[in-house]
Amino acid sequence: MNTTLRRLSTVVMAMFLALMVSTTWIQFVTAGDLNEDPRNFRNIYSELGRDRGPIVVGGEPIVTSEPVDDDYKYQRTYSGGDAGAASVYAPLTGFFAVTGTYTGLERFANGYLGGEDDSLWLDRLQNLITGEEAQGSSVELTIDPKVQQAAWDALGDYTGAAVALDPKTGAILAMVSKPSFDPNSIAVHNAGDATAAYNELLNQKPRVNSEDGEERFSTYGPTINRTINATYPPGSAFKLLTSAAAIEYNGVTPDSEIPAEVIYQLPGTTGPNGQVGNFGGEPCDASGKMTLKAALAMSCNTAFLDLANEVGKDGMQRMFQDFGFTESLEIPMTTTIGAYPGLIGGDEDDDSDARISLSGIGQGSVRITPLQVAMISAAVANDGDLMEPYLIKDVRDSDLELVSQTKPSRYKSPFSSSTADALTEMMVEVVNNGSGKGAQIQGVQVAGKTGTAEDNPRSPTLWFTSFAPADDPQVAVAVVLENQGQSTNETTGGALASPIARQIMQAAISR
Repeated sequence: MNTTLRRLSTVVMAMFLALMVSTTWIQFVTAGDLNEDPRNFRNIYSELGRDRGPIVVGGEPIVTSEPVDDDYKYQRTYSGGDAGAASVYAPLTGFFAVTGTYTGLERFANGYLGGEDDSLWLDRLQNLITGEEAQGSSVELTIDPKVQQAAWDALGDYTGAAVALDPKTGAILAMVSKPSFDPNSIAVHNAGDATAAYNELLNQKPRVNSEDGEERFSTYGPTINRTINATYPPGSAFKLLTSAAAIEYNGVTPDSEIPAEVIYQLPGTTGPNGQVGNFGGEPCDASGKMTLKAALAMSCNTAFLDLANEVGKDGMQRMFQDFGFTESLEIPMTTTIGAYPGLIGGDEDDDSDARISLSGIGQGSVRITPLQVAMISAAVANDGDLMEPYLIKDVRDSDLELVSQTKPSRYKSPFSSSTADALTEMMVEVVNNGSGKGAQIQGVQVAGKTGTAEDNPRSPTLWFTSFAPADDPQVAVAVVLENQGQSTNETTGGALASPIARQIMQAAISR
């Protein structure tokens, strides 16, 4: 073989080798990324060309795939195409669009719904052998339709959210976020129309009240699930966590007397700018002291400012972390972490004594989600054991055979059962004789806590969190009304949010 032929052979072999490496790389190494790339319309045709599994609530499908006579073969349909009914569940279900965008459960349970999860390999093998059309699995949720509807109706026209948990298992019984949207408008089979509908939703921001009289808008639009992906200042609802830290770490009891001055000077500050008073500027007790139970019942700001300072940075940060609030959950949607001074998500460079003290009343840089607030009540209700919240009850294949079933598991144990008992006693007092009377249910003892959080320049954000019955808890609830307060007694968390929580608890107890 002459030199020219050898060189040509070498070049040809190198080209074949490059082709083999390139093909192997595309087919095996990057195949997953290419399949998931939203620009890969071949994948979209494949996804919508199969009978995608339903999402089920209370034994009835709320999301289905209907056969249609077009290139996609199936139309994803939410609540039978009823816009109003679909809106009740939209922040949960999300949508599946021909543009390759999918959100909510449509995204985070896509492996099951699309029939591609590793646990469904036997079904895929059978389809390959028989030549039958691939089908997705049904995903049944823990949501109770009665509780979900009660939460939806009770929230009315408010901008806000409500979430209900079974404190003994962590199952999510209701998850409502308002304003909502109609996913059917985005699931259309025209890419241009789908994009236009989605962009319109992204640009919508509901108008909220302001303290300065100027027009203000929420930072969260209708496509954001406010229960898990919106964070707010928790205000006085956070006094539960402050109380838990004081009882668990400092040996305080519900009957311990703590300072409750008219005005509290934040540590390390001087002058009026560092002074914080009570709601309405009223004294909590003429003596300047009161029991922890009484302070929580009337939601005395100065008492909890001082209490957080006594617990200190290490104790307050530890309790926040022991609840898991600096960690994301997969329920299966990913939840947003909370924010606390000195911790990830908060003012990491500002954990001064003043900031820690201010956090005792849920102000300053503290931010948490409604789900996290419900988790505080759930931990109290379950003797200090916080169960991991979950949304998927079980998954069944196209033959209705059980593929997977969620087993309740403990997530955290932020405090002891004795601390939980003390907090329960105090929360019962809040509802019986304190700021949470609006949550009272005849014949049922309710434990709860109000919250009215300053959110300047917007109006106060209102809270109520609770569980019932207090002696045998069946449901833990959190309600948030975004910037719905007006700094008056008639627009506090106790006045507006607690009646909403009452209706949700009533629906859960009467299931």
